[in-house]
Amino acid sequence: MTMDEAPRVRAGWAPFLHEGRRVVLRYAIDAEASLHGESMTDALGTILSSDDDSVEVMTKRGAVRVPRALVIAAKEVPPPPVRRRGRATP
Repeated sequence: MTMDEAPRVRAGWAPFLHEGRRVVLRYAIDAEASLHGESMTDALGTILSSDDDSVEVMTKRGAVRVPRALVIAAKEVPPPPVRRRGRATP
């Protein structure tokens, strides 16, 4: 097998894409079908499942299944900040 015939690393592969991790994934979308012509979007949340073909992320708006081949960038992120209570009114 020559260098040209070697299998290429799958786009979007990252070793930390495991269940329970909080991540942000930037992935490609169909620009013609998007509302404002965007070609990429993000999914921020906790990974529900991950396999060789896709990653499922639970976001604030629900579960999103992202094909790994469409992932442009992936990053593990810290837990969301704790919301502070508002000032008590006297």
